[in-house]
Amino acid sequence: MIMNEQNFSLTSRREFIKTTGRVAAISALASVAVPYVHAAGDDALQVALVGCGGRGTGAAGQAMGVKRGPVKLVAMADIFENQLKSSYEGLNRDYTDRMDVPPERRFVGFDGYKKAMDYLKPGDIVILTTPLAFRWVHFAYAIEKGLNVFMEKPLTADGPTSRRMIKLGEDASAKGLKVGVGLMSRHSRAMQELADRIHGGEIGEIVLMRGYRVGEPVAACFSPRKPANITEVGYQIQRFHSFIWASGGCYNDFNIHIIDHLCWMKNAWPVKVQSLGGRHYRGDDVDQNFDSYAAEYTFADGTKMLMEGRCIFGCNDLYASYAHGSNGYAVVSKNADCGMPSSTFRGQHEDHKQLIWTSKVGGDEANPYVNEWNDLVDAIRDNKPYNEVKRGVEASVVSSMGRWAAHTGQEITFDQMLNDEHEYAPNVASMTMDGPAPLMPDANGKYPIPQPGIVTKTEYPMGGTPA
Repeated sequence: MIMNEQNFSLTSRREFIKTTGRVAAISALASVAVPYVHAAGDDALQVALVGCGGRGTGAAGQAMGVKRGPVKLVAMADIFENQLKSSYEGLNRDYTDRMDVPPERRFVGFDGYKKAMDYLKPGDIVILTTPLAFRWVHFAYAIEKGLNVFMEKPLTADGPTSRRMIKLGEDASAKGLKVGVGLMSRHSRAMQELADRIHGGEIGEIVLMRGYRVGEPVAACFSPRKPANITEVGYQIQRFHSFIWASGGCYNDFNIHIIDHLCWMKNAWPVKVQSLGGRHYRGDDVDQNFDSYAAEYTFADGTKMLMEGRCIFGCNDLYASYAHGSNGYAVVSKNADCGMPSSTFRGQHEDHKQLIWTSKVGGDEANPYVNEWNDLVDAIRDNKPYNEVKRGVEASVVSSMGRWAAHTGQEITFDQMLNDEHEYAPNVASMTMDGPAPLMPDANGKYPIPQPGIVTKTEYPMGGTPA
């Protein structure tokens, strides 16, 4: 999977040394654990929001609504002023008494994350909800500042950043910091009970799992040519679902929740995957995504997990997940990423005469997005160990290997994906709005797309002769 190509920006030796130095410096600071504790009754937890899109705005609202507040939003940062403005206005309307973000603490620009975090004190919380390419840069600074962290999924799209994030997660734990990752299925009370039941043998040994997110195109999964009124970097960040370096593409971003919670039911990560996919009816779209994917993951014991994703109008829609055991069957997510109720059955299909159990969750814990914030703040208030980074990276690696297998037409292993040396955005720490972007279009404004069976050593053509 390692290939030197003329137009592919692998981490240079100089950049590698600079990056390693930054991470090593964080590691040195982490050698002494510091008890960043907010006990019950202390001052309010202060929060900074870095990345003010829809998910970041939602996370900030959930933070301010935790059971064990008070929690106040005190700083915001984004590279797009209009996005920050919209986020601020919505949050200020809904959480007026918990908002303290005057204009001088609304930071626009690539260095805004530092300015927002600089306002916090050790033990406060920063929310990292930018496109994933920036995650390791922002996380490293949060550790340096002694901040607890909530970060959105996916965490990584390539091997180097995956390994870097695992190391940073270890550094955060060494410093006593608490880190939540936005894979909220793990905080679904229904799925928590289902996992206990499956692990306890209620449906026997798992032999097959199935996940589906097949529906209409959403978000920025498909993109037209860049308009003239925005820079290349700005366009790719704005349309981040369309570019592998920024999001892992729609396969990672859309499917990771189901992939993660099915692996949780199995209590293992798959060792390899084979996948296929294609582009249909796409006209002049210039994004890097396929609009349909089908992946077959294999676990060490031979168990299979199937994941299907599709973004096409007019097709049958299905957004759910299932587990088949030697003695029964489970509906893991009834609908969407973690929709209730979860349930178990005798036999191999959803026959209510064969129902064993169905979840019943109280109203105050029915929302896993709220639960994940209550769980994080509980850990901060009570100074309990809490770090979801390694698991978040592993879920991202499993998603990425499924994407890479489809894009190359090759079987990909977990170890290959984790240890691969391609880094899609090696200069992200010094990125500016004027570029250059990690991916550049051709003379016609089109970006390289995967070519399974033709380009097999990299995920898409990267200059020179396909390999």
